Amino acid sequence: MATTTQAETLAYGFGETGLGHILVAASGAGLAAILLGDGRGRLLRDLRETFPGAGLIEDQTRLADWIVAVERHIDAPNTPFDLPLDQRGSDLERAVWAALTRIPPGDTTTYGALAKSLPIAATAQEVGAACAANRLAVVIPCHRVVKADGSISGYRWGVYRKRRLINLEGVA
Repeated sequence: MATTTQAETLAYGFGETGLGHILVAASGAGLAAILLGDGRGRLLRDLRETFPGAGLIEDQTRLADWIVAVERHIDAPNTPFDLPLDQRGSDLERAVWAALTRIPPGDTTTYGALAKSLPIAATAQEVGAACAANRLAVVIPCHRVVKADGSISGYRWGVYRKRRLINLEGVA
């Protein structure tokens, strides 16, 4: 006999930052997504693609304080951030994301150096893939990872946003 499972429900809301529109989505465990983009429609499509099958409920009122906290952190990424996170990923992705949160604001590292620092074996390419899989923009600071020559490469939410974040943090 097959069992029926209830689809997960995520509440979401929109905000505005110096980097453009944001979508903040929360599960019962915490923030499940912070997405950056140029328009609400695209952000909502991205949320649907990221969490296929989930029930999505727009709830600006319920998430108002969290949206303000996320907006503040995106516009000033040096500020502390302490909302609960609902991180979903493989063991390697979670190891990369944990290592990213240990990079101080104003610093950067390379994909290769980050790979070597992990407690599990990984390549620079796998670190890049884990960064691309990150759903929590800025809070999990993938923008602090650069190429071996110091140049800025891909960023899920646009290279120009990555450059702006690095500049906001005052990276030399």
